[in-house]
Order: sequence, then C-alpha cells, then structure tokens
Amino acid sequence: MHKRFFNKTTASLFAFILISFVCMQLNSAYANPKVLMETSKGNITIELYEKEAPITVQNFLSYVSDGFYNNLIFHRVIPNFMIQGGGFDSKMNQKPVKDPIKNEARRGVNNKRGTLAMARTNVINSATGQFFINLVNNDFLNHKDNSSSGFGYAVFGEVIDGMDVVDTIGRTRTHRHGMFENVPIDEITIKNMSVIE
Repeated sequence: MHKRFFNKTTASLFAFILISFVCMQLNSAYANPKVLMETSKGNITIELYEKEAPITVQNFLSYVSDGFYNNLIFHRVIPNFMIQGGGFDSKMNQKPVKDPIKNEARRGVNNKRGTLAMARTNVINSATGQFFINLVNNDFLNHKDNSSSGFGYAVFGEVIDGMDVVDTIGRTRTHRHGMFENVPIDEITIKNMSVIE
C-alpha cells in the first residue's frame, strides 16, 4: 500500500517536472529577443516584437550584430514626442546603411509611449537603420490606410526597463546644428547595443 502510493506519487512528481521543463523550453523558444542599449545617460532594455514585425526585427538585429549603432548619437529629441537615433555620429555625419525594408506598420500595433518604431522619409518603404522611441502616445503615427500619409510608422518593440533614461533624454536641451534641428546640446551617445536574450 505504502509502496504503491510512493510509486504513484513519484510518477506524478516526475510527470509534473517533465511537463514544467517542456513548457519552459517552449516558452524560451518563443520568447521575444531582447536588446540592451547602453547610452551615456544609462541603460535601456528593449523587447522586440518578432511576431508582429519580423522583417523589421531581423533588420534591427542585423544592425545590432554588426555593431552599427555603437558610438552613434540620439540626433533628434523633441519633448513630449520622441527621441531618434541610429543614423549619425557626434559630428552629424550620416553612417552608410543597408537597403530599405518593407514598412510593417499595421493596425493594432500602435505608437504608444515607450515603443520603438522605424524612422523613414515620406516614402512608405524607406526605413533603414534609424529608429525612434515614443515619449507619449503618438496616435497620429499609427497605420490608418495605404496612402503615403496614412501608412504610419512600423512599431517593432518596446522599452521594458530604463524608461526613466528615455525620459531623461527626452528632457535634454536642444539646438540647431547646421541643417539639423532638435539636436541635443550635450551629446547623448549610444555606447553599445547587444542582444541579451
């Protein structure tokens, strides 16, 4: 009786451990990639929306893996709107980029506070390496239709740690630098970006 009870309990415990292990493996297999952005103002951790924006995430990760973003600056900061980086060095020289990617802006994946989206020109499919982080909910940047003005900006991730750093950057004083507006007076550098998960 006791032996049989022990065997059933042991079997149940083993099955529970096995199922838990399998679930953990499945969760880790489908976990979104995470990137650590180390800046001169502090660290920002980003979770990428791989399912919602696979092309954009792959593009961003390729730039991260290449070390492209290291030592670039946040070159455009507008309070109560967004902070933008990933294109220029401290002398406002634009770094060469890869080919533009398809715009994956879509309904339901909105430019809310703390999300990352791809910067682009007026051409819908023109995003390359530059990105911005929304400081507030910017609904007017969301996908509305397939026109040039209504297509929107592709959200591909969000800040999960370090939003205080983002807000600090968002409050920095800016000036005009040659042909560029809203450039931080005190340089804000992306020291390093790396995939952490």
